[in-house]
Amino acid sequence: MVKSVRILACSLLLAGSANAQQAGPCPQLPPGSGLQWEAQAQSDFVLCKAATEDGRTVLNLMLTARDPDLVLSRNLRAEKGSFSGESLYWYHPDMGGRDLPGLESRRITTVKLAKNRYAQIWIDAANTGELATLQQLTGNLSDSAMNLAGE
Repeated sequence: MVKSVRILACSLLLAGSANAQQAGPCPQLPPGSGLQWEAQAQSDFVLCKAATEDGRTVLNLMLTARDPDLVLSRNLRAEKGSFSGESLYWYHPDMGGRDLPGLESRRITTVKLAKNRYAQIWIDAANTGELATLQQLTGNLSDSAMNLAGE
């Protein structure tokens, strides 16, 4: 049975900077990050999209009570990282063997946070420098704003 997502009933919190606002259920972004969340809540997941000041979406985070069941091949494994205190590996996206422009600065991962609590994260950076910055930022985020049903 699909578990539903319950969003904590709280106001939008400001992180001290207009560029580092928290969008409802999304983790708080650090002040000065230059990113702003856009949140889309559905019955069984919350999708958080972080965009730069020029509107480019660079970080996507899906918090869900269902296992995303995303198969990530070990041969596409890249860097180690973390999210909400959990260790993870970042992976190069599987594009069916095609070498597309910009793939060197894109990553995807999933992490099990607890029973019936999962995060799927993908980064679409402009370059490898921005990728490293976003991976570090992700390592400092927490899913504590979420209350997923079925625990």
